[in-house]
Amino acid sequence: MNYLITGGAGFIGSHLAEYYLRRGDRVSIVDDLSTGAWQNVAQLDGDPNFKAYISDAADLALMEREIREADFVFHLASSVGVKLIVSQPVESIRRIVRPTETIVDLCAKYRKPVLLTSTSETYGKSEATPFREDMDVTLGPSCKNRWAYAIAKLLDEFYLLAMRDQTSLPVFIVRLFNVVGPRQTGSYGMVLPRFVSAALKGEPLQVCGTGEQTRCFSSVFDIVEGLARVGSTPEAAGEVVNLGSDEEISIVDLAKRVIALCDSSSTIVYKSYDEVYGPNFDDMRRRVPSLEKARRLIGWDPKRSLDEIIVETRDWLKTSGRD
Repeated sequence: MNYLITGGAGFIGSHLAEYYLRRGDRVSIVDDLSTGAWQNVAQLDGDPNFKAYISDAADLALMEREIREADFVFHLASSVGVKLIVSQPVESIRRIVRPTETIVDLCAKYRKPVLLTSTSETYGKSEATPFREDMDVTLGPSCKNRWAYAIAKLLDEFYLLAMRDQTSLPVFIVRLFNVVGPRQTGSYGMVLPRFVSAALKGEPLQVCGTGEQTRCFSSVFDIVEGLARVGSTPEAAGEVVNLGSDEEISIVDLAKRVIALCDSSSTIVYKSYDEVYGPNFDDMRRRVPSLEKARRLIGWDPKRSLDEIIVETRDWLKTSGRD
């Protein structure tokens, strides 16, 4: 099989590329390195089954050539991280919407199946947990930049499903919940690598608000397996599927667990959302996925525990020299 992965030098995309190369498939990646890093795929350079293009996923000529040759397209290229979305809203919206239109139009032209990675952010401020793929969503107002990401990703989802309705194009949509693990950095606000990096240095772990807000953290290795299963399951075409963990933990308890597993002397400090993200920042109290559809459609469940994930992240940060 020939796989094309946009955002293939990113945290998740690089692991997905390795997954298919280990199987003996051919992989091409496209990444402009705006949030990805060449270090994530440098070990793949020289593999005869691997091609890398450092370019925008909205590059029409490049994408037309690569999609024409691909058997399946994974569209992972996107802006990532709440901190980035809040600080660069215009660029973030463009990096989400423009490439998707280009890629989906070309996939329809050449009849190539495409999988979009969407986000748990699309559930917004809903308190009806666990989040089901068919539930109504409640988003914040347009004057709060944080919601630009969710709106742009929902527009992507609508565009894929509209193309499916009009052309019968096989499309797959996966909503990811707090994916973490080796190669993820805290540069764009991701909480777990930020906590682990601070704990390894003996620095205070910075918790926003009261720390009582909860999240569910899933291993990148489990998620890559889930993405591959969704893409190879015909019954999943035209569906939106949650992938993540349903093991819920408060952010302050996550900080305590990181400190313990890193055998660290770090303390915990609390900062207001305004201090970290600026005024009028919205957050959600809980974000827990329903995994019923993933279990039913693709027979998937996350395998790694939170402690295993923290240890993997800790060990990678210790040896990589990146944070």
